[in-house]
Amino acid sequence: MPSETAAALDLGKVRNIGFIAHIDAGKTTVSERVLFFTGRTYKVGEVHEGTAVMDWMPQERERGITITSAATRASWKDHTINIIDTPGHVDFTAEVERSLRVLDGGVVVFDAVAGVQPQSETVWRQADKYKVPRICFINKMDRLQANFERAVDSIRHRLRAKPIPIQLPMGAEDQFKGVIDLIEQKAYFFERGVKEPGAMRDGPIPAEYADQAAQARDEMVERVAENDDQLIEKYLGGEPLTVDELRHGLRRATLGNKVVPVVCGAALQSMGIQLMLDAVTAFLPSPLDVEAVQGTDPATGEQIARKPGREEPLAALAFKIVTDPYVGRLVYFRVYSGTLTAGTAVYNTSKGVRERVGRIVLMHANHREEAQQVGAGEIAAAIGLKNTFTGETICDEKQPVILETIKFAEPVISVAVEPATRSEQDKLTDALIKLAEEDPTFRVRHDQETGETIIAGMGELHLEIIVDRIKREFGVEAKVGKPQVSYREAITRKARAEGRFVRQTGGRGQYGHVVLEIEPNEPGKGFTFENKTVGGSVPKEFVNPTQKGVEEALQTGVVAGYPVVDIKVTLVDGSFHPVDSNEMAFKIAGSMGLKAAMQQAAPILLEPVMVLQVITPGQYLGDVLGDLSSRRGRIRSMEGQGDTQVVEADVPLVEMFGYATDLRSKTQGRATYTMEFGRYEQVSAALAQTVTKRTA
Repeated sequence: MPSETAAALDLGKVRNIGFIAHIDAGKTTVSERVLFFTGRTYKVGEVHEGTAVMDWMPQERERGITITSAATRASWKDHTINIIDTPGHVDFTAEVERSLRVLDGGVVVFDAVAGVQPQSETVWRQADKYKVPRICFINKMDRLQANFERAVDSIRHRLRAKPIPIQLPMGAEDQFKGVIDLIEQKAYFFERGVKEPGAMRDGPIPAEYADQAAQARDEMVERVAENDDQLIEKYLGGEPLTVDELRHGLRRATLGNKVVPVVCGAALQSMGIQLMLDAVTAFLPSPLDVEAVQGTDPATGEQIARKPGREEPLAALAFKIVTDPYVGRLVYFRVYSGTLTAGTAVYNTSKGVRERVGRIVLMHANHREEAQQVGAGEIAAAIGLKNTFTGETICDEKQPVILETIKFAEPVISVAVEPATRSEQDKLTDALIKLAEEDPTFRVRHDQETGETIIAGMGELHLEIIVDRIKREFGVEAKVGKPQVSYREAITRKARAEGRFVRQTGGRGQYGHVVLEIEPNEPGKGFTFENKTVGGSVPKEFVNPTQKGVEEALQTGVVAGYPVVDIKVTLVDGSFHPVDSNEMAFKIAGSMGLKAAMQQAAPILLEPVMVLQVITPGQYLGDVLGDLSSRRGRIRSMEGQGDTQVVEADVPLVEMFGYATDLRSKTQGRATYTMEFGRYEQVSAALAQTVTKRTA
């Protein structure tokens, strides 16, 4: 498909969407069918055969899961659709987070047998956070025990959403043969297996479904009308609503996040994909339907709105960095306003540096198409931006703006890593730096005391994939230590202490003196610093170095050397020497003052507590609960669906290593679980002692 020029693309007919769902709901299969039906590929890729176009990494093809969000562009009925296929596994939640930040709409895929699953709830919450309008696609209608009504019901109750089915399936399991369009009141029949794009036939609603379809349509009309001020009067007056009125009313309600239209199909059999694409173009927003993006003026701090027009000043957000073996560093970005032309200079407001865009490419999974220019509402990748990272803004230097960045969860698990041979140390360091650039939830640090390189991530699978990539992409054999939990430290009461750094070594000396007050911050608030000195007791130029010293000291707490969280530090007093004071002296004084104050503030150790959801056959429930109890688990809820029991519990991460193997053996491989980070909680005195001994 030739690249459109920025001017030729009609923004009203652009859709920036993502497929989001729980692992194994079939997102990648859905996106593969979309590529086929839109003429993007000529052969359907299959996840189970390891040939999916969107899962292009070797690790994705072997495991049959999506790890990185792949971007592609397709055309459907004179609309341009930019698609991002996101991972479903909770370890790669950052990929979903950053994708939702730059998308306008989402297609949430559900399994017709399982309905809402744990990770479905996580991605739904993320979509709520970014106010992303979405439609639901109930997939796998051809599976044994598929139940459309039950799946819709789980969306209503477990996600507290307002689903409006706009289709009704005809049959289920191996009898699933098509769907009834409740808006247009016609039936669509599919043949199983992959056919030519567009191969489906429509016709009148079969007699055996007439009553069910009439009842479902009445419910749909009522739900659409009650969520739309323009239609409610006509509906209450007893007048029938036209097809166009229903479409427009449903679109308005979807864009306002009041309702979610629901469609269904079976992606593996290529059933229902075309109608799902019709729903994407009909009900999900174009860049023009989304509110003007808000940013701040870096000079004044005032709010600025940038409308999605090509004539506006340039504002774009980088949301992903990829190291490509052929072209080097690719920066994925979403243009919110203005146009970006290849070969021009842009301004990175987050860093305050000028950058040059060498080339612009439109991405099709891991293939590229050159573009001379991209404009508002488009998603593309740039080659040549050396200093731009995830969440940073690039814009017109004459009219700078900073867009809201993307916040990511903190890593909760870490391992020590070292190269198999000394000579590969530099290659390993280079690989880790590149991978940390790509993935904001992956951290690398060098432990000064042990001399080890420590990598931290969101879970065991996350770090396993990282180590695998180091080996395959960078050719470095790495030895990995046992997983360690990333503990944190905090304080429980106020304290005040001084930091005094005085050195006299003949000639010019060093003098820095500060008085600090510290107190616990609200949970989740992080670190805040305030200067309350009066009368110039600490000159302005030494306040920043003091803060830097405090921040450095917070990286290694006083209990067991873990980072300190949720603390407020106030600089209240100090003194300086007109000759001997300098920035370094105050930085050291700040660090000493913080350590001294923490000793008096009853510091505690915090551990990451995970939210665990186990789905198990009823007969193994006792074993599962007993096992969780032995792991210090606290049961939150239990609910049954037939013979299946769903257990939700809070369990400390340190107790969860090796859980997958234990659960399999206790339930003969029939139970599954998902786990995501919940919060940090205080560690018991006995465990704190053990951890402190280990780190001593």
